Amino acid sequence: MKQITLYHNPRCSKSRATLTLLNERGFNPDIVDYLATPPDAATLKRLLDLLQLAPRALMRRTEAEYTDLGLDDPALDDATLIAAMVKHPRLIERPIVVVDGIRAAIGRPPEAVLRLLG
Repeated sequence: MKQITLYHNPRCSKSRATLTLLNERGFNPDIVDYLATPPDAATLKRLLDLLQLAPRALMRRTEAEYTDLGLDDPALDDATLIAAMVKHPRLIERPIVVVDGIRAAIGRPPEAVLRLLG
């Protein structure tokens, strides 16, 4: 059986829909409430590698913190952006599904995670 981790925000409709999708297919993921237990910098780097994304691509640019902290500055390096996500986890796009620690996808739309389950 696949080992599935869901970086989840229970208040997010896409995150809830992704959890439902996984459950309907018989998967019971380990759930990480990333707002209550934010990932550290090393975990975020690993997630970015699995997702094949640059830090800014994993950030929710519509969150107030993004603008308030000046994170739209193109001169900011990856380490600064990752540190901002660690300190302000609301900036992290959600949900993120990781399968067997080797593949990941963002559940936007929720069906995007299905490619990981085949």
